[in-house]
Amino acid sequence: MRPVPERGEQDGSPAPPSASRLPHRLRRRPALLAAGATALVTLVTLGSVLSVRGSADDAPSAAGVDGGRPGTSLTGSLPWPDEGQAAVLVEGFGPRGAPGVHGPGRPVPIASVTKVMTAYVILRDHPLRGDASGPLITVDDEAANESFSGAESTVEVRPGQRLSQRRLLELMLVPSGNNIARLLARWDAGSQESFVARMNRAADDLGMDDTTYTGASGIESTTTSTAADQLKLARQVMRDDVFRSVAALARTAAAVGSGTIPNSNELLNTPGVIGIKTGSSTPAGGALMWAVDVADRSGRRHLALGVVLHQRAGTSPQEGLRAVFDASRALVEAVRHRVAATGPATTSATDAPSGTR
Repeated sequence: MRPVPERGEQDGSPAPPSASRLPHRLRRRPALLAAGATALVTLVTLGSVLSVRGSADDAPSAAGVDGGRPGTSLTGSLPWPDEGQAAVLVEGFGPRGAPGVHGPGRPVPIASVTKVMTAYVILRDHPLRGDASGPLITVDDEAANESFSGAESTVEVRPGQRLSQRRLLELMLVPSGNNIARLLARWDAGSQESFVARMNRAADDLGMDDTTYTGASGIESTTTSTAADQLKLARQVMRDDVFRSVAALARTAAAVGSGTIPNSNELLNTPGVIGIKTGSSTPAGGALMWAVDVADRSGRRHLALGVVLHQRAGTSPQEGLRAVFDASRALVEAVRHRVAATGPATTSATDAPSGTR
């Protein structure tokens, strides 16, 4: 599109009067404008220099990522995805590992990443310790009937079957059973609607200001959040050892029959990755909350967490998953290399350890 012409350009507008015909105070404007322009150019040049220096501080140096500069961010200038949004943090480095966030911050559908909050609320209301399985929960007719839905991700269960709380958490998180998420919600709060209210209160408590839950499974496209908000949840929920152990499982036993069911998170095949949860739908595209155990230059272990959302939204769930796995692998490898080249943080700079809840 042709730019709107200035007055006096070849657009039929009359040319401005000459400087000699202007009043005295107006004739001074060209000089003032010239001086202002010179000052502006100077400021822009200075800003460009500072910007370049700031970018260089985020980039790896020949001597390692931190290059001897303890204040260098580990989450700056990562290989962020070209679309959607992402957020990454590294624990144990204080401000150096503080969350790096990329992309638009508007809430988007998160699909089955929703189940992380479902698990968080279940374990908050019914804590498990160590290898405890928790109470036995009876499978109701609704969960059993939903087992054979061809419209969503479900796990086969039978009415009247009694499964432990831990087994149901596995069936919800590993193969991503939507019917199991809703069963747990009804068991915890009496109805899915009441449970969703608990989910939203928990989100408020965690400072997830741009998050709205409308179901326990994530099938509803009205459940929306941001990468930055989900990173807050990831950091909190990974302090629960039971959740960590379940999220890291490559497979779990089927509830019916003698077989096993694989985890839907193929990022677990990447060394050091210990979770957390996939999500995919046409409105959400590919979504993934991940965790990876990484070592710094001294061998000390750190937990790195990331969330990638809205990859290839509007396409098939399969295409969205492929895109989110590719984007997440790139981020995981970049974080691994940066941390490996970085010295340990001082005691005063480290953040609070992520221990058992």
